Amino acid sequence: MTADYIADIWPGISVAPLSIASAKKSLQGEPSGERRRSVWWSLALVVLLLCGMVTAETLVTTELIQWVKQKYGEPAAVRMQDWQALMEGGRNKSEKAKLTLVNDFFNQLTYWSDLNIWGKSDYWATPLEVIGRGRADCEDYSIAKYFTLREMGVPDDKMRIMYVKALELNQAHMVLTYYPEEASVPLVLDNINGKILSADKRGDLAPVYSFNAEGLWLAKNRGRGQRVGSSSRISLWQDLKARMATEAAQ
Repeated sequence: MTADYIADIWPGISVAPLSIASAKKSLQGEPSGERRRSVWWSLALVVLLLCGMVTAETLVTTELIQWVKQKYGEPAAVRMQDWQALMEGGRNKSEKAKLTLVNDFFNQLTYWSDLNIWGKSDYWATPLEVIGRGRADCEDYSIAKYFTLREMGVPDDKMRIMYVKALELNQAHMVLTYYPEEASVPLVLDNINGKILSADKRGDLAPVYSFNAEGLWLAKNRGRGQRVGSSSRISLWQDLKARMATEAAQ
């Protein structure tokens, strides 16, 4: 993940780009020498249809599981079934419990950079692609958590995918934030620090902007920020939604 793609949104914002070399030393593990996380392959997929904003129509179907099996192999199909069990088991739990389940769930993924997974410096994978590949970059964790929690009934207006600067690493990073109340300080769901903490306790993160299916906000301290338009201004988000629509048609 790099900072290049935000230049057309706010030219004045300066965030140090993600260094793949330093990421290999300071984030989780890739096979070349980074520390690995243990993998608990209970993953999530959201089957979505897009109509202005992203809306979910169905859960995992037998047909979709078979499609995933053909495209990615038997292990990915098993992960799809594990996702279905997680969704059904967690749907009636409290929002706080859902956050913990989903955050822990996806943080078992092994970190790889976009360059190593996709051969691109910036690529936002769909939850299905994450399941299929079995690897994730920071934005992939956040996006998968966001859509999973949406499907489990957490309101869209309580969540934002947030682009931040990881100050200790001097790198671009992405997290998911959750607002228990309208004016509250959000909780941060992160793959670097797996403990869910309020944003005022994450002094290692500097917010830049946030978005969800409903809009785009320029960060203001650690609150909700100032709305500046639609998330359609983010080209990688639009590309992600288009691929999710294609997947939903399988």
